Amino acid sequence: MIKTPKKRKSGGRSKGAKGRVYRVPCAACGKLVPRDKAKKIIEFKSIVTPDLAMELRKKGAYIPKVKVVKYYCISCAVYRGLYPPRAKDERKKRLRRRKRK
Repeated sequence: MIKTPKKRKSGGRSKGAKGRVYRVPCAACGKLVPRDKAKKIIEFKSIVTPDLAMELRKKGAYIPKVKVVKYYCISCAVYRGLYPPRAKDERKKRLRRRKRK
């Protein structure tokens, strides 16, 4: 029996021994992607416009932010620059996303 070469140690997923994982739609193209394979991006959006928020902050008001969770398929995440394409020897290493400043 011939074994085919493995491109990534994890097979591109993070499920381990879970079995099947439910699918989530990609925020860019709508493709259904397994949740453990999709790239999760969390954004905090303000519910008011920036000029109104500045006026409210001056008066001492608290402005809540809404947490928006988006899932991207690998091709859309790389295309949008959320995750960089990696060289062949670096694909087996785990990649931690840089925190935004």
